[in-house]
Amino acid sequence: MNPMNRREAIRESLLDEAQGADCLMVKPAGAYLDIVRELRERTELPIGAYQVSGEYAMIKFAALAGAIDEEKVVLESLGSIKRAGADLIFSYFALDLAEKKILRNFVSSQKGGVNLLKVQ
Repeated sequence: MNPMNRREAIRESLLDEAQGADCLMVKPAGAYLDIVRELRERTELPIGAYQVSGEYAMIKFAALAGAIDEEKVVLESLGSIKRAGADLIFSYFALDLAEKKILRNFVSSQKGGVNLLKVQ
């Protein structure tokens, strides 16, 4: 799929739904919030968004360099994914945030090494 072709992403996702998909997944989440939003408007299926390792690494490195407040940026990035319409967010930050008990409107769990945020 061409990452610059929004129509193709939507068309392929809706074809997946027509073929019986239980959930639609968008990744990387941050770069494709427009796709999450449009899918949310066009389907009732749950939408998963995966905040990939590159997104995690960028935030971690910027925080280590003192350029950003890690916690604020993480919450803002996850909030933007939620606001776009994701029902599930897969993120490397999930377990860390749950342990710090700073998540609101999210339920965190870990299954098979995968950290999952369920939007409530």
